[in-house]
Amino acid sequence: MNPRLVIGLTLCWTTLAASGRADDLRPIPLKSEVREVQPMTGIVLWSTNAAVRTAPIQLEFRYFPYAEVIRGKDEYDWGPVDKLLDEVATRKHQAIIRFFDTYVGKPSGVPEYIRALPDYRGVDALSEKKKTGFADWSHPELRRCVLEFFRRFAERYDDDPRLAFLEVGFGLWAEYHIYDGPMTMGGTFPSLDYQREFALTLADAFRRTPWMISVDAAADRAPFANDPKLLALPFGLFDDSFNHADHARWNEPNWITLGRDRWKVAPTGGEFSFYEPKDQEEALAPKGPHGVPFEEHAAKFHISFMIGDAQPRHQEPERIREAGMACGYRFRVVDFRGSADRSVPTIENTGFAPIYHDAYPAVGGVRSAVSLKGLLPGESRAFPIEAGGEALTIESDRLVPGQRIEFDADL
Repeated sequence: MNPRLVIGLTLCWTTLAASGRADDLRPIPLKSEVREVQPMTGIVLWSTNAAVRTAPIQLEFRYFPYAEVIRGKDEYDWGPVDKLLDEVATRKHQAIIRFFDTYVGKPSGVPEYIRALPDYRGVDALSEKKKTGFADWSHPELRRCVLEFFRRFAERYDDDPRLAFLEVGFGLWAEYHIYDGPMTMGGTFPSLDYQREFALTLADAFRRTPWMISVDAAADRAPFANDPKLLALPFGLFDDSFNHADHARWNEPNWITLGRDRWKVAPTGGEFSFYEPKDQEEALAPKGPHGVPFEEHAAKFHISFMIGDAQPRHQEPERIREAGMACGYRFRVVDFRGSADRSVPTIENTGFAPIYHDAYPAVGGVRSAVSLKGLLPGESRAFPIEAGGEALTIESDRLVPGQRIEFDADL
Protein backbone atom coordinates (compact mmCIF):
# COMPACT_ATOMS: atom_id res chain seq x y z
CA MET A 1 0.00 0.00 0.00
CA ASN A 2 1.14 3.55 -0.69
CA PRO A 3 2.97 4.84 2.47
CA ARG A 4 1.17 8.17 2.21
CA LEU A 5 -2.13 6.29 2.10
CA VAL A 6 -1.24 4.34 5.27
CA ILE A 7 -0.35 7.56 7.08
CA GLY A 8 -3.55 9.24 5.83
CA LEU A 9 -5.75 6.35 6.97
CA THR A 10 -4.00 6.22 10.35
CA LEU A 11 -4.51 9.94 10.90
CA CYS A 12 -8.12 9.69 9.80
CA TRP A 13 -9.01 6.92 12.25
CA THR A 14 -6.94 8.46 15.04
CA THR A 15 -8.91 11.68 14.63
CA LEU A 16 -12.24 9.87 14.56
CA ALA A 17 -11.32 7.79 17.62
CA ALA A 18 -10.28 10.90 19.55
CA SER A 19 -13.69 12.41 18.84
CA GLY A 20 -15.41 9.23 20.02
CA ARG A 21 -16.99 8.58 16.62
CA ALA A 22 -14.85 5.79 15.15
CA ASP A 23 -16.06 2.83 17.22
CA ASP A 24 -19.36 2.44 15.40
CA LEU A 25 -17.86 2.56 11.89
CA ARG A 26 -17.71 -0.81 10.20
CA PRO A 27 -16.06 -1.84 6.93
CA ILE A 28 -18.50 -1.81 4.02
CA PRO A 29 -17.89 -4.12 1.03
CA LEU A 30 -17.76 -2.33 -2.29
CA LYS A 31 -17.15 -3.53 -5.84
CA SER A 32 -16.86 -1.15 -8.77
CA GLU A 33 -14.79 -0.63 -11.91
CA VAL A 34 -14.02 2.30 -14.20
CA ARG A 35 -15.17 1.11 -17.61
CA GLU A 36 -15.44 4.31 -19.66
CA VAL A 37 -13.59 7.53 -20.38
CA GLN A 38 -14.28 9.89 -17.49
CA PRO A 39 -16.04 13.26 -17.85
CA MET A 40 -13.81 16.17 -18.88
CA THR A 41 -11.02 13.86 -20.06
CA GLY A 42 -9.93 11.78 -23.03
CA ILE A 43 -9.58 12.00 -26.80
CA VAL A 44 -11.51 14.96 -28.24
CA LEU A 45 -13.34 15.24 -31.56
CA TRP A 46 -14.52 18.37 -33.32
CA SER A 47 -18.26 18.89 -32.89
CA THR A 48 -18.66 18.66 -36.69
CA ASN A 49 -17.24 15.13 -36.78
CA ALA A 50 -20.01 12.59 -37.44
CA ALA A 51 -18.23 10.18 -35.08
CA VAL A 52 -19.13 12.34 -32.03
CA ARG A 53 -22.41 10.41 -31.86
CA THR A 54 -20.80 7.01 -31.37
CA ALA A 55 -17.12 7.42 -30.43
CA PRO A 56 -16.05 6.72 -26.81
CA ILE A 57 -15.43 10.38 -25.95
CA GLN A 58 -16.52 12.90 -23.33
CA LEU A 59 -15.38 16.17 -24.93
CA GLU A 60 -16.02 18.02 -28.20
CA PHE A 61 -14.13 21.00 -29.61
CA ARG A 62 -15.13 24.04 -31.67
CA TYR A 63 -13.52 27.28 -32.81
CA PHE A 64 -15.52 30.51 -32.82
CA PRO A 65 -14.54 33.74 -34.56
CA TYR A 66 -15.37 36.70 -32.33
CA ALA A 67 -17.54 38.00 -35.17
CA GLU A 68 -19.94 35.08 -34.81
CA VAL A 69 -21.03 36.27 -31.37
CA ILE A 70 -20.17 39.98 -31.15
CA ARG A 71 -22.72 41.83 -33.31
CA GLY A 72 -22.06 45.43 -32.27
CA LYS A 73 -20.51 47.46 -29.48
CA ASP A 74 -21.43 45.50 -26.35
CA GLU A 75 -24.05 43.61 -28.37
CA TYR A 76 -23.87 39.82 -28.29
CA ASP A 77 -25.71 37.00 -29.96
CA TRP A 78 -25.14 34.04 -27.67
CA GLY A 79 -27.31 31.84 -29.85
CA PRO A 80 -24.45 30.11 -31.71
CA VAL A 81 -22.68 29.30 -28.44
CA ASP A 82 -25.82 27.98 -26.76
CA LYS A 83 -26.69 25.95 -29.85
CA LEU A 84 -23.30 24.26 -29.75
CA LEU A 85 -23.42 23.66 -26.00
CA ASP A 86 -26.93 22.22 -26.22
CA GLU A 87 -25.98 19.87 -29.06
CA VAL A 88 -22.87 18.68 -27.23
CA ALA A 89 -24.78 18.15 -23.97
CA THR A 90 -27.48 16.20 -25.82
CA ARG A 91 -24.73 13.74 -26.74
CA LYS A 92 -23.78 13.53 -23.02
CA HIS A 93 -20.55 15.40 -23.68
CA GLN A 94 -19.06 18.75 -22.73
CA ALA A 95 -17.41 21.39 -24.89
CA ILE A 96 -14.00 22.96 -25.23
CA ILE A 97 -14.24 26.34 -27.01
CA ARG A 98 -11.58 28.58 -28.53
CA PHE A 99 -12.20 32.10 -29.90
CA PHE A 100 -9.86 33.42 -32.59
CA ASP A 101 -8.92 36.64 -34.31
CA THR A 102 -6.91 35.01 -37.14
CA TYR A 103 -7.34 31.63 -38.81
CA VAL A 104 -5.35 30.48 -41.84
CA GLY A 105 -7.44 30.70 -45.01
CA LYS A 106 -10.37 32.51 -43.38
CA PRO A 107 -11.50 36.14 -43.07
CA SER A 108 -10.57 37.95 -39.89
CA GLY A 109 -12.45 36.87 -36.80
CA VAL A 110 -12.69 40.51 -35.68
CA PRO A 111 -16.32 41.70 -35.27
CA GLU A 112 -17.72 43.31 -38.40
CA TYR A 113 -18.64 46.58 -36.68
CA ILE A 114 -14.97 47.10 -35.80
CA ARG A 115 -13.74 46.20 -39.27
CA ALA A 116 -16.14 48.85 -40.64
CA LEU A 117 -14.62 51.66 -38.58
CA PRO A 118 -12.81 54.19 -40.83
CA ASP A 119 -9.55 54.07 -38.86
CA TYR A 120 -9.40 50.28 -38.51
CA ARG A 121 -6.51 48.81 -40.52
CA GLY A 122 -6.94 45.08 -40.84
CA VAL A 123 -4.70 43.25 -43.31
CA ASP A 124 -5.45 40.52 -45.83
CA ALA A 125 -2.29 38.56 -46.60
CA LEU A 126 -1.09 35.07 -47.39
CA SER A 127 -0.44 32.53 -44.67
CA GLU A 128 0.45 29.00 -45.74
CA LYS A 129 -0.31 30.25 -49.29
CA LYS A 130 -3.92 31.01 -48.31
CA LYS A 131 -5.61 34.40 -48.15
CA THR A 132 -5.99 35.19 -44.46
CA GLY A 133 -7.51 38.11 -42.58
CA PHE A 134 -5.18 39.56 -39.92
CA ALA A 135 -6.38 41.74 -37.07
CA ASP A 136 -5.40 45.34 -36.26
CA TRP A 137 -4.54 45.21 -32.57
CA SER A 138 -3.45 48.85 -32.65
CA HIS A 139 -7.11 49.82 -32.68
CA PRO A 140 -8.42 50.69 -29.19
CA GLU A 141 -11.94 49.43 -29.85
CA LEU A 142 -10.73 45.94 -30.71
CA ARG A 143 -8.67 45.82 -27.54
CA ARG A 144 -11.55 47.07 -25.39
CA CYS A 145 -14.10 44.88 -27.14
CA VAL A 146 -12.24 41.62 -26.54
CA LEU A 147 -11.72 42.28 -22.83
CA GLU A 148 -15.37 43.18 -22.34
CA PHE A 149 -16.44 40.14 -24.36
CA PHE A 150 -14.68 37.71 -22.05
CA ARG A 151 -16.10 39.45 -18.99
CA ARG A 152 -19.60 38.98 -20.41
CA PHE A 153 -18.82 35.43 -21.54
CA ALA A 154 -17.71 34.55 -18.01
CA GLU A 155 -20.85 36.09 -16.50
CA ARG A 156 -22.95 33.82 -18.69
CA TYR A 157 -20.98 30.57 -18.86
CA ASP A 158 -18.52 30.36 -15.94
CA ASP A 159 -20.84 28.01 -14.03
CA ASP A 160 -22.23 26.23 -17.08
CA PRO A 161 -21.81 22.42 -16.91
CA ARG A 162 -21.97 22.23 -20.72
CA LEU A 163 -18.57 23.99 -20.89
CA ALA A 164 -15.55 22.06 -19.62
CA PHE A 165 -12.63 24.32 -20.61
CA LEU A 166 -11.92 27.53 -22.51
CA GLU A 167 -8.84 28.03 -24.71
CA VAL A 168 -7.68 31.58 -25.47
CA GLY A 169 -4.93 33.32 -27.39
CA PHE A 170 -3.91 35.49 -30.34
CA GLY A 171 -2.52 35.06 -33.82
CA LEU A 172 -2.95 32.04 -36.06
CA TRP A 173 -5.62 29.77 -34.54
CA ALA A 174 -5.23 31.77 -31.29
CA GLU A 175 -2.02 29.83 -30.65
CA TYR A 176 0.22 32.77 -29.75
CA HIS A 177 2.14 32.92 -33.01
CA ILE A 178 2.13 34.22 -36.57
CA TYR A 179 4.87 32.09 -38.08
CA ASP A 180 3.75 32.72 -41.66
CA GLY A 181 2.30 36.14 -42.46
CA PRO A 182 2.68 39.78 -41.40
CA MET A 183 3.79 39.54 -37.77
CA THR A 184 3.86 43.00 -36.17
CA MET A 185 3.77 43.50 -32.40
CA GLY A 186 1.07 46.03 -31.57
CA GLY A 187 -0.34 45.59 -35.08
CA THR A 188 -1.31 42.16 -36.34
CA PHE A 189 -0.36 40.79 -32.92
CA PRO A 190 -1.20 42.52 -29.61
CA SER A 191 1.44 44.34 -27.59
CA LEU A 192 2.98 42.79 -24.49
CA ASP A 193 1.19 45.32 -22.29
CA TYR A 194 -2.18 44.39 -23.74
CA GLN A 195 -1.46 40.69 -23.40
CA ARG A 196 -0.74 41.26 -19.71
CA GLU A 197 -4.04 43.08 -19.30
CA PHE A 198 -5.81 40.29 -21.16
CA ALA A 199 -4.41 37.54 -18.92
CA LEU A 200 -5.25 39.45 -15.74
CA THR A 201 -8.78 40.07 -17.01
CA LEU A 202 -9.30 36.37 -17.72
CA ALA A 203 -8.04 35.39 -14.28
CA ASP A 204 -10.43 37.84 -12.66
CA ALA A 205 -13.44 36.90 -14.79
CA PHE A 206 -13.25 33.09 -14.65
CA ARG A 207 -13.50 31.62 -11.17
CA ARG A 208 -15.00 28.23 -12.08
CA THR A 209 -14.15 27.35 -15.67
CA PRO A 210 -10.45 26.66 -16.30
CA TRP A 211 -8.89 28.70 -19.14
CA MET A 212 -5.85 27.63 -21.10
CA ILE A 213 -3.19 29.19 -23.35
CA SER A 214 -0.84 27.70 -25.92
CA VAL A 215 2.61 26.55 -24.84
CA ASP A 216 3.87 28.85 -27.63
CA ALA A 217 3.14 31.73 -25.23
CA ALA A 218 6.54 30.92 -23.69
CA ALA A 219 8.23 32.86 -26.54
CA ASP A 220 9.30 36.50 -26.38
CA ARG A 221 6.23 37.64 -28.36
CA ALA A 222 4.24 36.98 -25.17
CA PRO A 223 4.88 38.40 -21.68
CA PHE A 224 4.59 35.29 -19.51
CA ALA A 225 8.14 33.93 -19.35
CA ASN A 226 9.61 36.91 -17.49
CA ASP A 227 6.62 37.98 -15.42
CA PRO A 228 6.20 36.16 -12.08
CA LYS A 229 2.77 37.74 -11.56
CA LEU A 230 1.48 36.26 -14.81
CA LEU A 231 3.09 32.88 -14.18
CA ALA A 232 1.24 32.76 -10.87
CA LEU A 233 -2.13 32.96 -12.63
CA PRO A 234 -4.13 29.69 -12.71
CA PHE A 235 -4.10 29.12 -16.47
CA GLY A 236 -3.69 25.74 -18.12
CA LEU A 237 -1.69 24.81 -21.22
CA PHE A 238 -2.49 23.32 -24.60
CA ASP A 239 0.07 22.01 -27.07
CA ASP A 240 -1.12 21.91 -30.69
CA SER A 241 1.77 19.68 -31.88
CA PHE A 242 1.89 17.25 -29.01
CA ASN A 243 3.55 14.23 -30.56
CA HIS A 244 5.80 15.47 -33.38
CA ALA A 245 9.34 14.16 -33.87
CA ASP A 246 11.12 17.16 -32.29
CA HIS A 247 8.69 17.68 -29.41
CA ALA A 248 11.38 17.26 -26.76
CA ARG A 249 13.57 19.85 -28.48
CA TRP A 250 11.00 22.50 -29.45
CA ASN A 251 7.86 22.07 -27.34
CA GLU A 252 8.98 20.69 -24.03
CA PRO A 253 11.15 23.74 -23.16
CA ASN A 254 7.99 25.86 -23.46
CA TRP A 255 6.22 23.63 -20.97
CA ILE A 256 9.13 24.11 -18.59
CA THR A 257 9.18 27.90 -19.05
CA LEU A 258 5.46 28.26 -18.33
CA GLY A 259 5.57 25.95 -15.31
CA ARG A 260 6.18 22.22 -15.32
CA ASP A 261 3.86 21.75 -12.32
CA ARG A 262 1.05 23.88 -13.74
CA TRP A 263 -1.06 20.72 -14.20
CA LYS A 264 -1.53 20.60 -10.44
CA VAL A 265 -3.88 23.59 -10.56
CA ALA A 266 -5.08 23.79 -14.19
CA PRO A 267 -5.65 21.35 -17.05
CA THR A 268 -3.11 20.48 -19.71
CA GLY A 269 -4.07 19.19 -23.13
CA GLY A 270 -3.55 19.81 -26.81
CA GLU A 271 -3.83 18.29 -30.26
CA PHE A 272 -1.95 15.63 -32.15
CA SER A 273 0.60 17.12 -34.54
CA PHE A 274 0.07 17.76 -38.24
CA TYR A 275 3.79 18.07 -39.07
CA GLU A 276 3.88 14.66 -40.75
CA PRO A 277 0.99 12.44 -41.92
CA LYS A 278 2.07 9.71 -39.54
CA ASP A 279 1.69 12.08 -36.58
CA GLN A 280 -2.05 11.68 -37.07
CA GLU A 281 -2.12 8.20 -38.57
CA GLU A 282 0.04 6.62 -35.85
CA ALA A 283 -0.85 8.88 -32.91
CA LEU A 284 -2.38 5.94 -31.02
CA ALA A 285 -0.25 3.19 -32.51
CA PRO A 286 1.56 0.97 -29.95
CA LYS A 287 4.76 3.01 -30.17
CA GLY A 288 3.24 6.26 -31.40
CA PRO A 289 4.57 7.95 -34.54
CA HIS A 290 8.07 8.44 -33.12
CA GLY A 291 8.70 5.61 -30.66
CA VAL A 292 6.78 6.95 -27.63
CA PRO A 293 3.37 5.42 -26.79
CA PHE A 294 0.62 7.96 -26.24
CA GLU A 295 0.00 6.76 -22.68
CA GLU A 296 3.66 7.39 -21.77
CA HIS A 297 3.63 10.86 -23.31
CA ALA A 298 0.32 11.70 -21.66
CA ALA A 299 1.62 10.61 -18.25
CA LYS A 300 4.76 12.71 -18.61
CA PHE A 301 2.75 15.89 -19.23
CA HIS A 302 -0.24 14.97 -17.03
CA ILE A 303 -2.61 15.35 -19.96
CA SER A 304 -6.35 15.58 -19.33
CA PHE A 305 -7.44 15.66 -22.97
CA MET A 306 -6.06 15.50 -26.49
CA ILE A 307 -7.79 16.63 -29.69
CA GLY A 308 -7.57 13.78 -32.17
CA ASP A 309 -10.29 14.48 -34.71
CA ALA A 310 -8.83 12.04 -37.25
CA GLN A 311 -8.55 9.11 -34.85
CA PRO A 312 -11.88 7.45 -35.77
CA ARG A 313 -10.40 7.03 -39.27
CA HIS A 314 -7.22 5.44 -37.96
CA GLN A 315 -8.23 3.49 -34.86
CA GLU A 316 -10.99 1.22 -33.63
CA PRO A 317 -13.29 2.59 -30.91
CA GLU A 318 -11.75 0.38 -28.25
CA ARG A 319 -8.30 1.88 -28.81
CA ILE A 320 -9.74 5.41 -28.61
CA ARG A 321 -11.47 4.43 -25.37
CA GLU A 322 -8.27 2.92 -23.98
CA ALA A 323 -6.25 6.07 -24.79
CA GLY A 324 -8.97 8.31 -23.39
CA MET A 325 -9.05 6.36 -20.14
CA ALA A 326 -5.32 7.01 -19.76
CA CYS A 327 -5.98 10.77 -19.59
CA GLY A 328 -6.80 12.84 -16.53
CA TYR A 329 -8.04 11.55 -13.20
CA ARG A 330 -9.09 8.08 -12.12
CA PHE A 331 -10.50 7.39 -8.67
CA ARG A 332 -10.17 4.28 -6.52
CA VAL A 333 -11.99 3.76 -3.23
CA VAL A 334 -9.36 2.17 -0.98
CA ASP A 335 -11.43 2.10 2.21
CA PHE A 336 -15.13 2.49 2.98
CA ARG A 337 -16.55 2.51 6.48
CA GLY A 338 -19.89 3.56 7.84
CA SER A 339 -22.63 3.39 10.42
CA ALA A 340 -26.34 4.04 10.41
CA ASP A 341 -25.86 7.79 10.02
CA ARG A 342 -22.26 8.31 8.87
CA SER A 343 -19.94 7.15 6.10
CA VAL A 344 -16.23 7.68 5.45
CA PRO A 345 -14.89 6.57 2.07
CA THR A 346 -11.19 7.06 1.47
CA ILE A 347 -10.41 7.73 -2.17
CA GLU A 348 -7.13 7.71 -4.08
CA ASN A 349 -6.44 9.33 -7.44
CA THR A 350 -4.70 6.70 -9.58
CA GLY A 351 -4.76 8.80 -12.76
CA PHE A 352 -2.29 11.25 -14.30
CA ALA A 353 -3.97 14.54 -13.29
CA PRO A 354 -6.52 15.98 -10.84
CA ILE A 355 -10.14 16.71 -11.61
CA TYR A 356 -10.45 20.48 -12.14
CA HIS A 357 -14.10 20.92 -11.19
CA ASP A 358 -15.69 20.17 -7.82
CA ALA A 359 -16.91 16.61 -7.37
CA TYR A 360 -18.14 15.10 -4.12
CA PRO A 361 -18.42 11.55 -2.81
CA ALA A 362 -22.02 10.97 -1.72
CA VAL A 363 -24.06 8.31 0.03
CA GLY A 364 -27.77 8.18 -0.69
CA GLY A 365 -27.52 11.57 -2.36
CA VAL A 366 -25.90 13.22 0.68
CA ARG A 367 -22.60 14.76 -0.32
CA SER A 368 -19.39 15.08 1.60
CA ALA A 369 -18.38 18.65 2.36
CA VAL A 370 -14.92 17.79 0.99
CA SER A 371 -14.33 17.97 -2.76
CA LEU A 372 -12.21 15.68 -4.90
CA LYS A 373 -11.03 18.72 -6.86
CA GLY A 374 -7.26 19.03 -6.68
CA LEU A 375 -6.61 15.50 -5.41
CA LEU A 376 -3.25 14.80 -7.04
CA PRO A 377 -2.11 11.50 -8.58
CA GLY A 378 -1.01 9.10 -5.86
CA GLU A 379 -2.74 11.06 -3.11
CA SER A 380 -5.68 9.88 -1.05
CA ARG A 381 -8.18 11.64 1.17
CA ALA A 382 -10.95 10.66 3.60
CA PHE A 383 -14.39 12.11 2.81
CA PRO A 384 -16.73 12.19 5.85
CA ILE A 385 -20.40 12.05 4.86
CA GLU A 386 -23.28 12.67 7.24
CA ALA A 387 -25.35 9.77 5.97
CA GLY A 388 -25.24 6.01 6.25
CA GLY A 389 -25.66 3.42 3.55
CA GLU A 390 -23.85 1.40 0.93
CA ALA A 391 -24.77 3.36 -2.22
CA LEU A 392 -21.61 5.38 -2.79
CA THR A 393 -21.51 7.72 -5.80
CA ILE A 394 -19.48 10.70 -6.97
CA GLU A 395 -21.60 13.74 -7.78
CA SER A 396 -20.77 17.02 -9.50
CA ASP A 397 -22.78 20.04 -10.60
CA ARG A 398 -20.45 20.30 -13.61
CA LEU A 399 -21.83 17.17 -15.27
CA VAL A 400 -24.50 17.18 -17.96
CA PRO A 401 -27.40 14.69 -17.80
CA GLY A 402 -26.19 11.19 -18.60
CA GLN A 403 -22.61 11.71 -17.45
CA ARG A 404 -21.23 9.76 -14.49
CA ILE A 405 -17.93 9.78 -12.64
CA GLU A 406 -16.94 6.17 -12.04
CA PHE A 407 -14.50 4.67 -9.53
CA ASP A 408 -12.61 1.46 -8.92
CA ALA A 409 -13.18 -0.51 -5.74
CA ASP A 410 -12.54 -4.06 -4.54
CA LEU A 411 -13.39 -4.08 -0.85
